Amino acid sequence: MKWDILKVEDLYQGFFKLCRLRLSHGRFAGGEPLVVERELIRRGPAAAVLPYDPDTDRVLLVEQFRVGAIESPHGPWLMETIAGLIEPGERAEDVARREALEEADCSLGELVLAHEYFSTPGSSDERISVYVGQADLSAARSGIHGLVDEGEEIRTHVLPADEAFDWLDRQQVDTAFPIIALQWLRLNREMLQERWGSG
Repeated sequence: MKWDILKVEDLYQGFFKLCRLRLSHGRFAGGEPLVVERELIRRGPAAAVLPYDPDTDRVLLVEQFRVGAIESPHGPWLMETIAGLIEPGERAEDVARREALEEADCSLGELVLAHEYFSTPGSSDERISVYVGQADLSAARSGIHGLVDEGEEIRTHVLPADEAFDWLDRQQVDTAFPIIALQWLRLNREMLQERWGSG
């Protein structure tokens, strides 16, 4: 089916951009195209990564304040994977590596793509690449990281994979990035241990 953008109106430009689009698109039932107006948050692509150490069977999660969760019954500090926005000209893998250093002082080896998806396509153009990254977490400890000039205060949590899966099952992890990454790891942990493990 066909679709056309008829008009674009910029409504707001801040950390993100908000536009109003007038567009037309074909109908499943056929006939005249449907003409609609929709607001679109221009967020752009992002990359997320879950560091995993196959030798110690541990993962690294980060915890930080999120304004979108201020009305959550659990509070606005969320358990997440490392993540960052992809700037023009950057590769998702490079962003995952950069953000791992900035947010957790963690160097990554091989990255495996777990999934790519649109986060909220009803209102945003954000597309996420989620990775699991090879990491040596044998000496890693929880700590505070992030870029002060970007208003970041990020606490890292290094924990056994089974404990992270338990957090997931008890809904202590309730954002899409880590849910997808941890579910993928639960299904593929043995493969990664064979591929990345030292012994």
